[in-house]
Amino acid sequence: MWDFIQAILEVIHHLGYLGIFLGMTLESSFFPFPSEAVLIPAGALASQGKMTILSSFLAGTAGSLAGAFINYFLALFLGRKTIDYLVGKYGKFLFLNKEKLEKSDRYFNKHGEITTFIGRLIPVIRQLISLSAGFSKMNFWRFTLYTALGAGIWSMILVLVGYYFDSNFSWFAVIVFIIIFVLLIIFGYRFLNKQGKKHKV
Repeated sequence: MWDFIQAILEVIHHLGYLGIFLGMTLESSFFPFPSEAVLIPAGALASQGKMTILSSFLAGTAGSLAGAFINYFLALFLGRKTIDYLVGKYGKFLFLNKEKLEKSDRYFNKHGEITTFIGRLIPVIRQLISLSAGFSKMNFWRFTLYTALGAGIWSMILVLVGYYFDSNFSWFAVIVFIIIFVLLIIFGYRFLNKQGKKHKV
């Protein structure tokens, strides 16, 4: 396991901030690539003095925005029917199906545009919510703002996790991170539910 972690660190260190940007672009689009595999190692490298927290954070957030833009414009210009066709034909290679798209659409339609912010903290929804925003023709600048805020928070959390785990690893830190992650999901879920009730009134 340690050898695998070291291999990831070496790849990211070799590619530098461009590697972080490209990895997060993939993660934020429709490719099944975990952001944790990019930003936590980047944080670990920052603790070793091979990168910086700020630059890793900026590269990660910029990559997340780029991937979100890809999904947004694909949905905006191709439309739902074309995306459904492509997902039906090629989605199995990306672990993507119509059910996941419909789940994302339900979140967006129920809770509104704020899901492009909160959704960045929710697995699966994080990648697909940009498609729902494109389908609904959400204002591009509001989409950019909400996505940047959500992606920025998530990127900073992962970079800091990597930084502190590498410099002072402890199971206490692991437990704290898990608690924070669970609380974020609960907060996001409750917030979305409140927004959904307001829309119904």
